[in-house]
Amino acid sequence: MKRKLMAAIGVAAMAAGAVACGSDGDSGNDNAGGGGGGGGDKPEAITVWIMTGSAPDAWLDELNTAFEAEHGVEVNVEIQEWNGIQEKITTALSEDGTVDVLEIGNTQTVGFATTGGLADLGDLADQPWNATMLESAQVDGALYSVPMYGANRAVIYDKAIWAEAGAEVPTTREEWIEALETIEANTDAQPIYLPGQSWYVAGGFMADEGGAFAVKEGEEWAGALNTPQAQAGMEFYQQLQEFSTAPKDTDEATPQQSVDVVPNEKIASWIGLGWEAGGAIAAIEEKGGTADFGYFPIPGKTADEPGHVFLGGSNLAVAERAGSKEYATKWLELATSQEWAQKYVDAMGGGVIPNRTDVTASPEAGSFAEAMVQAAEVGYLPPLTTGWANVETDPNPIKSYMTKVLNGDDYAEAAEAADAEITDRINRE
Repeated sequence: MKRKLMAAIGVAAMAAGAVACGSDGDSGNDNAGGGGGGGGDKPEAITVWIMTGSAPDAWLDELNTAFEAEHGVEVNVEIQEWNGIQEKITTALSEDGTVDVLEIGNTQTVGFATTGGLADLGDLADQPWNATMLESAQVDGALYSVPMYGANRAVIYDKAIWAEAGAEVPTTREEWIEALETIEANTDAQPIYLPGQSWYVAGGFMADEGGAFAVKEGEEWAGALNTPQAQAGMEFYQQLQEFSTAPKDTDEATPQQSVDVVPNEKIASWIGLGWEAGGAIAAIEEKGGTADFGYFPIPGKTADEPGHVFLGGSNLAVAERAGSKEYATKWLELATSQEWAQKYVDAMGGGVIPNRTDVTASPEAGSFAEAMVQAAEVGYLPPLTTGWANVETDPNPIKSYMTKVLNGDDYAEAAEAADAEITDRINRE
C-alpha cells in the first residue's frame, strides 16, 4: 500500500498521540517477543504491534494489565511507524515468532491473507462487527482480521466566512451548491478548496450513484469508470470543483491542503480528515491567527442519508507464524470485545467510528468526530483485492482520468483509457 493511503488510514486517530506501552525492544527472554511458546505451551509473553497514534496509553495499559492478570502472560507492545510498515510486516509474517498480534490498514488484509501470512479467525466471525468494516477483514468468506476502528472525511468550513455570506449548513447536494453560490456572491473567499485529483472524494460521489472504480466480472476485475453511474458522480465532482481555484492536476497532498493552503488563503470550506483539521488549526494558530471551524458530513443526494465516504481505518490480525496463536487470539478477542471496544472509543473521545454495532460513540457536539460518525453507515471501500495496490501506484489512472475530465476532454475516451489501465493493473498479482 502506498504511504498516502496508509497516512489517510492510520492518522485518523490523531487525538491519541504516540503510544509508549510495554517494551520497544527485545526483552532478552527466550519466551518473550513473539511468544516463543509454540505449540500448545503457554508463552511467557506475546508481542503486539500497534501503529503510532492508534491507541491511548491508558487504554493499552489497562487492557494489558487485565489480560496478564487473567492469563499470566505478559504483553509486549511495540509501536510501529506507518512509513515503511508494508515491507516490515511482509518480512515479519515470513518469520517464526516475530509478532503475534498486529494492526494493519483495513485495505491490507486481503494482501497479507492471500500470501498465507495471517491466521484464520473464523471463531470470531459471529461478533456484531460494523458491516462495512467487516468487508475489509474477510477474504473469500474467511475471516483473517477483525475491525479495530474506522475514520472518514467530512466538510470543514470557516464559520466566520459562512456567517458573512449568510450561507446555511447543507444537508443535501442541492443545498450544498446553493451555499457555495451564496459564498461566491457575497464574499471574496474561495467557496471550496477541491483539488482535481481528490479521488477518494470522487469515489464517494460515484458510490452515491451506485458506481465504483472497478467491478468483479467472473474471476477477474474490470475498470468501471465508463459507466453512467461513475459519470454522474464525476459530474457532481466537477460541479464542486468549478467553485475552486485549486489545481486540476494534483491531489489534496500536493500542496498539503491543511497546512500549506488553508492557513495561507481565504478558504470557506474544504473536505478533509480529522488529522487535517487539527493540522490546519495548529498552523493557523502558529501564524498568530484563530481558527473557528465547523464541520458537517458530506451531503448526499437527499437529506435522508449523507454522501458516501471512503471508510479508512485499521484491523487487528494474528500472524500465522506467531509464537503463540492461541494467546494472540485471546488478546485480540479481549481487545475487541464489547467492553474493551467501548472503553477504546471512549478513550479516543469518540473520535473514531466503532468497530462493533453494540458500541456507541459520543463525540463532543460540534466536533469533527460528530460529523464523521454521522456518515459512518454510508462508508465505502475500494476493491478489496491484492491488485488494487497496483492501481494506486503512480501514475494513478484514476487521477489522470479526473484531470482529463475537468479539463474538458471527452468523458468516454478518458474513462475508457482509465478503465483499460485499471483492468490491467488490478488483475496483476
